[in-house]
Amino acid sequence: MGFLSRIFTWWNGATVGTALFTRLQGNAVGSDDAGNLYYESKGSPLRRWVIYNGSNDGSRVPPEWQAWLRGTIGELPEKSLPPRRSFQKPAEANLTGTIAAFRPDGALGSGRIRPASTGDYQPWIPE
Repeated sequence: MGFLSRIFTWWNGATVGTALFTRLQGNAVGSDDAGNLYYESKGSPLRRWVIYNGSNDGSRVPPEWQAWLRGTIGELPEKSLPPRRSFQKPAEANLTGTIAAFRPDGALGSGRIRPASTGDYQPWIPE
C-alpha cells in the first residue's frame, strides 16, 4: 500500500490521521485471528476501537471482540469468556456481494437450473 493511498483512503486500513490518533491516544489491548488490532483510550477505558487488517468491514470482527467493543463485557474476551467449544465454528465475514456468496439454484450467478415444482403448490385466487 503506497503512501498516498494511506493518506486519502479509509476503506483499506487506517489513514494517517487515524494511525496518529491511535498512537497518541490509544493503548493496544489485543488482536484477533484475522490480524485486526483493538485499542482503548488512555483517558477513558470505555472508548474502544479497532484497526482492521485489510478492508474496513464490521462483519470481520469476531463476536467476542464485538462484545468487548460495544462494552457488553468489561474485560478482554480471553479473560471474561469461556474457551471456544469444539462444536463452535470460527467467525466468518459477510460474503454478500462476493464470488463466495450463496446463490440458490436458478439465481443468475449460480449457473444451475431451479428444480421444477412438485405440484403441491396451489396459488391463492381472489374471489
